[in-house]
Amino acid sequence: MNSIEQATGNSGSEPDRIRDLVDVRDPRAWIALDLDIRDVLRREWRPWDEPAKPVPLGPGSTERELAVALCHADGRVREAALARVPGVPALLPLVAIRGTDWAAPVRERALALLRTALPALPVQAFCDVAAVIVRVAERRHGAGVLALAEHQLRYSAPDFVARCLSAPERRVRRLAAREAVERELFSPVELARFAAKGSDVTVQDRFAQAAVAALPGEETEAVLALLLDSRQSRVRATGVSALNRFGSAARAEPFLTDRAPVVRACARWVLRQHGSPALPRYRELCSDAGRLDHAQAAAAAGLGECGERADAALLRPLLAHPVPRVRAQAVAGLKALDVVAVAELLPLVDDPDPAVVRAAVDALLPSPGRLPEAWFAARLGEEVPPPTRLAARRLYQAVTGKHPSTW
Repeated sequence: MNSIEQATGNSGSEPDRIRDLVDVRDPRAWIALDLDIRDVLRREWRPWDEPAKPVPLGPGSTERELAVALCHADGRVREAALARVPGVPALLPLVAIRGTDWAAPVRERALALLRTALPALPVQAFCDVAAVIVRVAERRHGAGVLALAEHQLRYSAPDFVARCLSAPERRVRRLAAREAVERELFSPVELARFAAKGSDVTVQDRFAQAAVAALPGEETEAVLALLLDSRQSRVRATGVSALNRFGSAARAEPFLTDRAPVVRACARWVLRQHGSPALPRYRELCSDAGRLDHAQAAAAAGLGECGERADAALLRPLLAHPVPRVRAQAVAGLKALDVVAVAELLPLVDDPDPAVVRAAVDALLPSPGRLPEAWFAARLGEEVPPPTRLAARRLYQAVTGKHPSTW
């Protein structure tokens, strides 16, 4: 059943609780509810020749009735509804939306309500309201509600802010992270731990940088260990860069073969600062194919990132390496050196390993050359493994400018 019909009373069933009308944990649902109810009521009300549709409000008004009034097209109705909202925390997300209202009396009354209500909310309820706030804050009159959310985080207990770092809405997490760093709520180790285990790139960067900025101290080694062992590449990169001041070139060297290009770049920079160029190490690793394994495969890509075109002679034999990751990284190295030859990479489109196929087609796409139609015909059939079929489709489109279905 349509939730807007239920809210506006256009259906036989009229639930009284707002949770029966909207997913209260989804900020997009609140914003859509506001717009949709107003649209429905505006079509039923002609403000130029009729009074506003009456909305019965009183001490016993239900959440549904208050929600409809808060979203009404008539600002006087919205303002009257705000007088009935205190004591109904379930509707605070709609109050947050009214805090950006174009009508100043409505907006000011909503902001006053939020100023009183937000400090009393538990963490989860605050995160739900804040999720709406950060989405409507970009509106013309949105600065006021955002300032209230920031004020709440600025004066909350450290545990409250820490729990907001797990909010479903990423912009709430980032708001909490900013306040945590500015207020210096956490020790360097706690910051590093948040960075290492987090999943939000912006929060990771902020906490990792703040942890390093707080060094040196008794926690230096613990902070570096957390950053360097993180599964997040940007956090590892921050830790590797910090080795320039708090570690040594020897500790940075293993990261020359990190799976992430940004980490490899940071490792090369640290080594260069300590007078130990990375290029000889890459050449040494790639010159002996037998020594390369899955863990050191990125040496091939690293050689391409900082080597010379002549180093392609060390990478080409690796295209036939028994370890798939070495083959894929060798392709990436050749691409970085800008020495891609269609003839030598085209066979890798048929490689049994999907990662090698993806690397090959990514290297071939900028200049695929002219391929015979028979080559495509042999690889576009349903019996062809999906990675190879997808690669052939991408190459076909690059060569002909047409989708394979038209061929």
